[in-house]
Amino acid sequence: MRLRVLYAPQVPYTVALEAQNELRRRRQNEEIPDTLLLLEHPAVVTLGKRGGEGDLLLRRQELKERGVEIAEIDRGGQVTYHGPGQLVGYVIVNLYNHQRKLKLFIGRLEETLIRYLKDHHEIEAGLSDEHVGVWVGDEKIAAVGISISRGVTMHGFALNLNCDLEPFDWIVPCGIRDRGVTSVLRLKGEASDMDRARREYARCFAQTYGYSIEEEHTWEYPRNPAP
Repeated sequence: MRLRVLYAPQVPYTVALEAQNELRRRRQNEEIPDTLLLLEHPAVVTLGKRGGEGDLLLRRQELKERGVEIAEIDRGGQVTYHGPGQLVGYVIVNLYNHQRKLKLFIGRLEETLIRYLKDHHEIEAGLSDEHVGVWVGDEKIAAVGISISRGVTMHGFALNLNCDLEPFDWIVPCGIRDRGVTSVLRLKGEASDMDRARREYARCFAQTYGYSIEEEHTWEYPRNPAP
């Protein structure tokens, strides 16, 4: 299977969302191969289909005053936070190549994150019997949420590498009130190089799913809004 990988530094959430929609349309029309988009976002809180005002512990105006954008989107799940120092991955994939099984696809996506953390950070992460995502003990280190339309996925994951964890106290992350969040920086005491992390993760993703990387390049979004 062929994989196209696009890298970017910080991209505003709404710009990345528009790009995902365009990429998914093009994938549905067989104009491009399966695509992995790896980037960071400025501070933003996203509300999934099951998210509600009760998941915001600060008022919307207070979040905006702290520089946090709010976006309501069509992925599964509730509320989560994205910010600088967090590796965000968006997967534009035709499930026909993955036995048309979304649950299997999500399980493998979680596996890529567990594998990446072990191979590149010596962190033993795992799954929860109750909750989606990747965990280190009782603390979540990566959130996962996918939407699907006409057999093609969108959205993906957010892995906490160097990000500030305080904004997670302003929400109920993924609707979970009795567990915390963590990051590679908190666990290892040293910051990750984000460009290197994006490239290492891309290879882990390709190996886990059985892809060969056909194309990889940096997406300069202001000049090329539809990568």
